[in-house]
Amino acid sequence: MSQNRSFIQRYAMLYGTYMGVFWILKFILLPLAPAVPFFMFLFVGLTLAVPFMSFYYARLYRNEVCGGSISFGQAWIFTLFMYVFAAMLTTVAHYIYFQFIDHGHLLAFFLDSFKQAAKLYPEEMQADLELIKESTQTFFEQPAINITVQFMANNVYYGSLLAIPTALFVMRKRKPTATPTENNNQ
Repeated sequence: MSQNRSFIQRYAMLYGTYMGVFWILKFILLPLAPAVPFFMFLFVGLTLAVPFMSFYYARLYRNEVCGGSISFGQAWIFTLFMYVFAAMLTTVAHYIYFQFIDHGHLLAFFLDSFKQAAKLYPEEMQADLELIKESTQTFFEQPAINITVQFMANNVYYGSLLAIPTALFVMRKRKPTATPTENNNQ
């Protein structure tokens, strides 16, 4: 059993590193979105691809390491660990970006987006839009460490939720093998 746990952790770290690098590359698109709006569309599309990527890695783990069968619990733990390791790696990139590179550019982009959206929405929605604008401004005016911890917590939380359906799709029980007496009767 301890060897199985070692395999789960080892491969979750490996695939979590791959996913973390993917998340970092995906995050690079976000600050570039003000200059090239297509990058925001690409960022959202790649974000939607994350659950499929985790399904692929969990299935790869099931087939290559577990011999084609894995329980729900093992699949869920593997997927959860993979998301945690990816979030830890991505947190380093988030901290470096918000501490040394951003200097309020992302906040300015979002505030400008809210100003443009305010022109499009009817008067009844202006109060809601103003509330979202204020909460966004409050969030991005925090120290870089608080922003990155919040991003990490969100990644782990949503990863734990996404791990449940992923584990349900990936789990597969071992097929019972025929005993020698059953083979002779056939």
